[in-house]
Amino acid sequence: MIVRLLGIMGLAWAFGFAVFMLMLPEPLNGFTSDAIVVPTGGPGRIDRGLALLRDHQAKRMLVTGVAPGVRPIDLALEYRTSPAVFDCCVDLGREAVDTRSNAEETARWVRVHKYRSVRLVTSDWHLARARMELAAALDTSVVILGDGVPGTPRLGTLVNEYNKLILRRIALWIGFGG
Repeated sequence: MIVRLLGIMGLAWAFGFAVFMLMLPEPLNGFTSDAIVVPTGGPGRIDRGLALLRDHQAKRMLVTGVAPGVRPIDLALEYRTSPAVFDCCVDLGREAVDTRSNAEETARWVRVHKYRSVRLVTSDWHLARARMELAAALDTSVVILGDGVPGTPRLGTLVNEYNKLILRRIALWIGFGG
């Protein structure tokens, strides 16, 4: 009986992982939002956010999870963007250290600015969990648009992210940390 249950659980996990892999989100084109949110930690994320800002796809951008000591001018130079863009339209969030605290930091920022729609720009493999965390932290009236930045993570990274997604979803379902 235990072996059968473990087998069923293993098959369910494998099926879910296959769906997770097949459903990785792509960049979202043709939609505007009030704001863009970019969690640090993956290549192409900030580049994508800045490109969307330049294309007037949002009014303002939050880069959440920025290390202490990183200045707007440092990012402007690194991403070859005018410092004026950072002065007018980019906020740096320094309180977040993980996906959950990124969501909490973002929710505070969204409330302060009274935004009704947010475009979440993160790695395609990270978007499902980041969006779930942000939805748990925000009011249900705020629309979250997912914008996946294509990546090439290792299989171990994908398995780890899928397991985190499952565990965090279960935690939110039972009311832990939501």
